[in-house]
Amino acid sequence: MIIAVSGKGGTGKTVVASLLVRSLAERDTYDILAIDSDPDSNLPEALGVEVERTIGEIREELLEKRDSLPPGVSWRSRLEYEAMRALVETEGFDLLSMGRPEGPGCYCAANHVLREIIDTLAKNYDYVIIDTEAGLEHLSRRTTQNVDTMLVVTDTSKRGITTAARIRELAEELQVKFRDIYLVINRATEDTEQKLQEYAREIGLEVIGIVPEDENVRRYDYEGRPLIELPADTPAFSAVREIAEKIAR
Repeated sequence: MIIAVSGKGGTGKTVVASLLVRSLAERDTYDILAIDSDPDSNLPEALGVEVERTIGEIREELLEKRDSLPPGVSWRSRLEYEAMRALVETEGFDLLSMGRPEGPGCYCAANHVLREIIDTLAKNYDYVIIDTEAGLEHLSRRTTQNVDTMLVVTDTSKRGITTAARIRELAEELQVKFRDIYLVINRATEDTEQKLQEYAREIGLEVIGIVPEDENVRRYDYEGRPLIELPADTPAFSAVREIAEKIAR
């Protein structure tokens, strides 16, 4: 099952993605792959994992060496080998970081091969959690074309809700099909919760979970501590754990 976490920048995508990884990992019955596909990479830090090489760095290096590979070594096989080496394995989950976006020149063929490699890799896991880049680019590039469940995260701003609506609309325009698409309201307060529920109904998105404003999350962010280490009873984690229970098989 592939779950993508999307939304406007700053809405808390990475908070939801990292706590979703933790929720599934704590069951100790699933093989889980976390993919950070946001160029503004924050998921490794949220998960407390150090990444030595990203897929973006590997792609750049191999494109430069494409004409000088040893005889009998294909560029695709080398890329697949290096992508596997870039995989960070932990006790509860594995992590793959996509890294920075493309530089000048055409990367269409390279990115197509990468998508195929990642699709192949994902088949070895029960759950794949993708922290997507902010906004709509991942849809226009079709990097989330094989997603089962799309979680669109919004904060309490009207702009966040508008972006959520556009993600659903653009997916329909591009014929990118998800089995399910849900809205997650983050940093909600008692004063804003009802209004946001009304907005969600207006745009036709089902709210699968409401993550409350949580001082613990703000403090961990400020101190640079991994969000995966939040106390088990903290409100944000409790809310995301409920979301995981709803979408997990």
